Amino acid sequence: MSVVKLPKVNELGFFEIRLESIGGLGANLAGKMLAEAGVVGAGMNGVSFSSYGSEKKGSPVKANIRFCDLNTPIRDTSPVEQPHVVGVFHESLAKTVNVISGIYEHSTVLINSTKSSDELKEVLGMKAGTIAVIDASSIALKEKNRVNMAMLGAMFRLCDFLDPEIMKGVIEQSLGKKYPQAVQSALTTFDRGYNEVKFLHYELPAGESMPQYVRSDISSLGYNTQPIGGIITNPGNSFLKNLSISRSGMLPAFEKESCINCAQCDTVCPDLCFVWEERIDKKGRSQMYLEGIDYQYCKGCLKCIEACPTSALSSQRETEGYADSHTVHHLFDLITQS
Repeated sequence: MSVVKLPKVNELGFFEIRLESIGGLGANLAGKMLAEAGVVGAGMNGVSFSSYGSEKKGSPVKANIRFCDLNTPIRDTSPVEQPHVVGVFHESLAKTVNVISGIYEHSTVLINSTKSSDELKEVLGMKAGTIAVIDASSIALKEKNRVNMAMLGAMFRLCDFLDPEIMKGVIEQSLGKKYPQAVQSALTTFDRGYNEVKFLHYELPAGESMPQYVRSDISSLGYNTQPIGGIITNPGNSFLKNLSISRSGMLPAFEKESCINCAQCDTVCPDLCFVWEERIDKKGRSQMYLEGIDYQYCKGCLKCIEACPTSALSSQRETEGYADSHTVHHLFDLITQS
C-alpha cells in the first residue's frame, strides 16, 4: 500500500467531503465506503459519519468524510462546514438546502442532474469552483442499482488520490455477503459514474470574493438582533411544504382522458396530491372530477399507480420541467379557491 499525498487541506490538515442527499439514495453507505477506500488504499487516516433526522425515505441526509495523513490525528467529528468536495445526490435539494454552503473557490461540486454545468452554476448561485455533472438517476435505473454507486464512481474520478480498484474491492466485500446478486450491477454502475462524469471549472471573477462563510451552529438572532417582544418571524405552516426532493427518479404521470374519477388514487395517496374540481355532469348531478397532480407534494411513492384500475396513471422517469409543465396554473387556482 502506497501513501498518497492529499491535493489540498485546510488549516487543520484535513481534506473534507460533504454528501448532501435524502434518505433512500444511499449517501450514508457511500460515505462509509469512501472513507474505507481512502484508509485501505491510500494510506491515510479517515473518518465518516452522517447526520439525519427521522430515519425514513425522503428526509434530508448529510454524510461527512475527512481524510488526513497518518501523522495527523483525527479528533474532530463536527460537521463538515467548508468542504473541498460536495456531492449532491438530488439536485432538488437546492430548493430547500444551501448545498454549496462554505465551499472554497477551488472546491468541486458534484451534482446528480441532467442540466449543463452553466445551468447548474446559475441555479446554485456559484461564483467560482468546479461543477461536475453526472446523471446518476438514469444510470441507476438502467443498471437496476442505486444512485450512490454512480455518485461514488464520479467521486473517484474527481478525487484522483483515491484508487478506483480499491473501491471495487470494498463494494464486493460490502455487498457480497448480504446481496451477492447486486455486486455486478453495483460495479457496472460505479464504472459508468467514473467514465461518464463531466466537469467544468469556473474562475472567480476579478474583483469579487466568495460569499462569507457563516457557521451553521451560530444563530443569526441574538440579544442585539432579535425582534422586540419575542415575535415568531417564521411560523410553522404547511404552505411551504415541498416533498419534491423525496422523489428518487420516478413519478406518476396522469392521462386525463383515461380517468374514470373513481378516486382510488386519492384513497391511497399519503400526501393528498390529487386536485379535484366539483362540476355538474350531463344528468345535472354534482360530480368530482380529477384535474391533475400537485407535484409539490408528491414524493414518488407510486402507490396511486398500483391502485388505478385504468391506464390513467403510469410510472414515468422524472425529467427536468416535467412536473412543472404538468402542474398547470389551473390546479393552483383550484387549491386556493377550496
